[in-house]
Amino acid sequence: MTDSPEIGITIEARGIATNVHDTHVDPGGGTVLLIHGSGPGVSAYANWRLTIPALSEHFRVIAPDIVGFGYTQHDPARYNLPDWTDHVLGVLDAAGIDRAHVVGNSFGGSLALALAIEHPDRVRRLGLMGSVGVAFEITPGLDAVWGYEPSVEAMRALLEIFTYTPNPQIDDLAELRYRASIRPGVQEAFAAMFPAPRQRALDALTHPDMAIAGISAPTLIFHGREDRVIPPATSLRLLELIPDAQLHVFGQCGH
Repeated sequence: MTDSPEIGITIEARGIATNVHDTHVDPGGGTVLLIHGSGPGVSAYANWRLTIPALSEHFRVIAPDIVGFGYTQHDPARYNLPDWTDHVLGVLDAAGIDRAHVVGNSFGGSLALALAIEHPDRVRRLGLMGSVGVAFEITPGLDAVWGYEPSVEAMRALLEIFTYTPNPQIDDLAELRYRASIRPGVQEAFAAMFPAPRQRALDALTHPDMAIAGISAPTLIFHGREDRVIPPATSLRLLELIPDAQLHVFGQCGH
């Protein structure tokens, strides 16, 4: 056992031992469900550690490690969009949450879209952050992320792809994230999710335009203008499709 801050509480969701960060208390704004992205060694805590404290002033916040990621149980048979989405639903059910504001980052955006499309009664508002979910040709940046082979140097290169402004702490962060990516079973799970040719894995996270156009939840889309992983054009397309949507593009901002 470890005392890593990445470990929250363990709940069972759809038969999966699931690591979850849950503030439990709702100050009045309802619940926000945060769905992380798919970088190597990612976890809910790594993705949302600075977001959870800010949101918790107004909302109950719940952020799970999706099956196969972080400290949640690994199950290669469930590394697909329907099972990932069902796992998220299981987290809501296990936590006693009927409806939530749902925010998805990158890969997590596809799961958030799936919830809004297939289970609109569970989604109050939708937030999409540098999201996948519409068709596009895989970028060299995303191909590098999903094709990661563990080393400090490779992790440092990915962090440089993610960011716009050089991070003075990049060496320390690269070491930290590299170590997360080589915990037992982590790289094996990650490689199994996004094998080459990776365009196929990306296409499997795409939703039909007509389904996206049927989303009823008020939606906030935001994207970094200099994103080299997910092109900003994807968010422009989401804005065109979702009836009640706003888009904010941040300049001098990567993924």
